[in-house]
Amino acid sequence: MSETADANEYEVVVVGGGPAGKTAALYTTRLGHRTALVNRGGGRAAMMQEVHNLIGVREETSGVEFLQVGDEQLDGYGCDLHRDMVTSCSREDGAFHLAGNSAEYTAEVVVLATGFNDIRPDPPLPRTGRGLHYCLHCDAHMFVDEPVYVMGYGESAAHVAGIMLNFTDEVDLLTRGDRPEWSDQTAASLEAHPIDIVHEEVTGVQNGEDGWLKALEFEDGTVREYRGGFAMYGAEYNNGLARELGCEINDDGTIEVGDHGGTSVDGVYAVGDCTPGHNQIPVALGQGAKAGIDVHFQLRDFPRDPDVLEEHGPVRSEEVPGIPDELLEQAVDFHTYG
Repeated sequence: MSETADANEYEVVVVGGGPAGKTAALYTTRLGHRTALVNRGGGRAAMMQEVHNLIGVREETSGVEFLQVGDEQLDGYGCDLHRDMVTSCSREDGAFHLAGNSAEYTAEVVVLATGFNDIRPDPPLPRTGRGLHYCLHCDAHMFVDEPVYVMGYGESAAHVAGIMLNFTDEVDLLTRGDRPEWSDQTAASLEAHPIDIVHEEVTGVQNGEDGWLKALEFEDGTVREYRGGFAMYGAEYNNGLARELGCEINDDGTIEVGDHGGTSVDGVYAVGDCTPGHNQIPVALGQGAKAGIDVHFQLRDFPRDPDVLEEHGPVRSEEVPGIPDELLEQAVDFHTYG
């Protein structure tokens, strides 16, 4: 650690400030572990115009508002919030060392919530969240009985086009001049469903007065009306820190994890969009909670194991409660009413 860098020592450092990372940090903080959330900002959740499929959160809540409330909650419970980008990490003498652009951090446990980036097609494109969408399960409900497109040339694009027939009878699959890469079986399936495959490149976008997509223009001069659609070009997973720490990575780039978010490296967890499964806020919240609880099981002081008791004797009254003084004081203040 350089002499000029800020030394921040924690039991838990969570890298990534999306729904999964914030939830993991919330649990470890409330369960009595000195925790830092290191967040570079941005992310998929921050781009959401509206939050869908989350009980207790109104549809008009934006992703930015949702995340801001999370930061306020974390701060209220005593989690340290750092706006920084972690660029490298290592393990030395049993501790994890994380180097950021602004500071360095050490931790007993690291939780990676680094997410992924959707691969965007080339412009011209509709506005993200106003006609260009990436999450079928979040946004398909918005296009019931509306004309929609699916943009892409692989198996996932063909699959999503078929799924959209559950919501509307007007579905176009736009390859934008790329050669289709789906299988012969998928091609036969597409032919057996009322899906128009449009191969011409998109040359222009028409938006309505409300800012939503109205139509797309194509190089052959045709204009097709759409309310919105989905771009299916894959994802780039932010797994660099996981690779640096030696975590197992799946073929698709996701970080391999167990039922509670543990990776193949002891003391390293991964949650949210950087792991396999559905990329949904409720799923991310559950993953963060499970990881946070499991971290607590690994770090909590009591009850002590029989071998520790045999070595050190009974627990003395002055050793409890097993929570850092600063978190103890903050918890007492938090729950002091009137």
